[in-house]
Amino acid sequence: MGLNLNDKKAVVAEVSAKVATAQTVVVAEYRGIQVAHLTQLRAKARTQGVYLRVLKNTLARRAVEGTQFAALADSMTGPLIYSISDDAVAAAKVINDFAKTNDKLVIVAGNYAGKQLDKAAVTALASIPSREVLISQLLGVMLAPVSGFARGLAALAAKKGEGSAAPAAEETAAA
Repeated sequence: MGLNLNDKKAVVAEVSAKVATAQTVVVAEYRGIQVAHLTQLRAKARTQGVYLRVLKNTLARRAVEGTQFAALADSMTGPLIYSISDDAVAAAKVINDFAKTNDKLVIVAGNYAGKQLDKAAVTALASIPSREVLISQLLGVMLAPVSGFARGLAALAAKKGEGSAAPAAEETAAA
């Protein structure tokens, strides 16, 4: 059953709100995928904080109209699933990871910060580590000199402790 005009306006408003705060939108064709597999994809998207939705292309075109993602309108043909995320790589990563295990999901296009992406660019974007991983790597690099210095001091203290403990034991034995 089709949507009435008010329902269509509500869908466009909801998607427009998601697109307004998004950094990345990835579009993929889902023709021939079983419902159970789509359910798995939706569950993974939810855990990653990705808004995943199957939309009519006309409604999606209206939702991205006038935004940095307007260039995607040319790619909106066929049965598509839209992956939208505030994180720069999450939408691409969710779709790309699922496409690796399910050959029926075909990445059509993407858009990151207003720049149009083809399938290869979406795959490259998906290979970038997530924000949390990048932050932890940066902190590891920043803490490496401090922790190395602390280990060096601890080793020096242990060495001095061993040297001073032996004469103290000899003095106690002599007394």
